[in-house]
Amino acid sequence: MAGKTPFKCEVLTPEGEVFNDEVTMVSTKTAVGSIGILAKHQPMLAMLNPAELRLHKGEGDDVVSMIQGEGYLQVQPDSTVLVLVDEVFERDQLDESEISSKLDRARQELESAEEGSAQQSEAKREVRRYEAFLEVARGGGAPAT
Repeated sequence: MAGKTPFKCEVLTPEGEVFNDEVTMVSTKTAVGSIGILAKHQPMLAMLNPAELRLHKGEGDDVVSMIQGEGYLQVQPDSTVLVLVDEVFERDQLDESEISSKLDRARQELESAEEGSAQQSEAKREVRRYEAFLEVARGGGAPAT
């Protein structure tokens, strides 16, 4: 993988900037599947699902691994990549037992929600989020690179 061209990547949440540096590749999961972004990628906008976000900073194993919530990925004409998500965590910040508890609560809310209600819709989103977080915490969930 020698010779990858670096480009700017920013990861932003409502609380502020989480990452701002040059990378050689961004890989994550969109609403339609896994994606890898390299320098000079065609401009695009994609919806992001909760998943692992991998920021490759150079050759080999120099990868920043984060867990993202829902959001958007934008590749700008100058190749800058913006990752705008509702939340993001360093991989080592995930507590598997805490996530399991949150997943159980979300499943209970989903079971008790009225069919077609806003509560049901929100509970489905939360179940999807915590299932994805749990998969990554257990060592899975890495997008194809």
